[in-house]
Parts: sequence; structure tokens; C-alpha cells
Amino acid sequence: MGSEINLQNARLLISAGEIRQFPGMPLPQVALSGRSNVGKSSLINTLLGRKALARVSSAPGKTITVNFYDVSGKLLLVDLPGYGFAKRPPAEKAKWSALTDGYFTNNKNIDRLKLVLQLIDLKVGPTADDVMMLRYLTACELPFAVVATKTDKLNSTGRTAALKALHDHPDIPADAPILPFSALSGEGKSEVWSTVLDHI
Repeated sequence: MGSEINLQNARLLISAGEIRQFPGMPLPQVALSGRSNVGKSSLINTLLGRKALARVSSAPGKTITVNFYDVSGKLLLVDLPGYGFAKRPPAEKAKWSALTDGYFTNNKNIDRLKLVLQLIDLKVGPTADDVMMLRYLTACELPFAVVATKTDKLNSTGRTAALKALHDHPDIPADAPILPFSALSGEGKSEVWSTVLDHI
């Protein structure tokens, strides 16, 4: 962990419900993308060593905002709204698309985006929505790493098979890091951080 980043000094900067609210700070950005219940809040809390900086929602996908976390004035962690939540009304799905697409295509600070952490539930494997997102990131030539979440839910045989399936997946480039992660055990925290620091 880079000594210059003080994790005690992390805060939610803004929950942006509109593109115009995206902050213009000259900091590198790392975005988190994934399904509504894949564990993005848990990853943020684990990375920042906090219990509840990012709220873990009991109703996944309830709030459609892009949440920007200022980490010690050195980095912005950008929590994109979760996708693939079937019960959403069409108007909310449209808002999700506008905000997420806007972050990638209508964002005056997109050059500050250094890495996307694409979260995939290791037990579930890539869903159709995950594959769509992976293809989108590849088409936009955005650097990304796959964070395979909830590793604690698999035994060692299942885990090995699931990780192999990710490594062999046609929509995950051979050079994209695949990082097993568990919020429960803390596994993968240092690997995720070192990948982030390599890119920023």
C-alpha cells in the first residue's frame, strides 16, 4: 500500500444523480462496475478499511447515483450504479443507462479514468449483463481488471474451476488481471490495491 495514500482520510465526496454533478478535481479515477448485488459497497469498505463508508443496501440497485469517494486527496474511487436488477421500472433503467454511459462517453474528465474494476460474482460467473459490460469496456479500450467477488462461497474445487472459466472467457482479454476477492476474509485486498496503484 503506497504510504502516500492515507486511508483514514477517505470520504464520500458526492453522490451524483446527474452528469453535471461529476466532480472536476484533477485526480486519477478508478471506477467500479458490476451487478447490483455483486459486492461493490463491500469492496469499497474493505479497500478503505471502513465498516460503513459505502452503504451496503438491503435492496440492491435502489439508488441510481454515481458515488465519488475522495481517498486522501490522491485518488477518486468511482462507484457506478449497479446493473442487472430485474425489478427496476423502465424509467430507472433509462436513468442507469444515461448516468453510466454518461460517465464513459460524456465525461469531461474521462482522461483521468485510469482503471475500471469490473466485479463478477465468482460463484455465479459472468451474466449476460456482465458480458455486455466487458465488451463495452473492450470496445472503448478502457483498461480493466476483473475482481472475482465472494470467493468464500466456493470450496477449493469449485473456486479453481470458476477462476479457470474466467481466465478462459472469450470476453476477458489475456492481459486483464483476475483478482479473487472476499470481503468476509479480506482475501485479495492487497492485490486489488497493488493493481490500482500500478495504474494510477
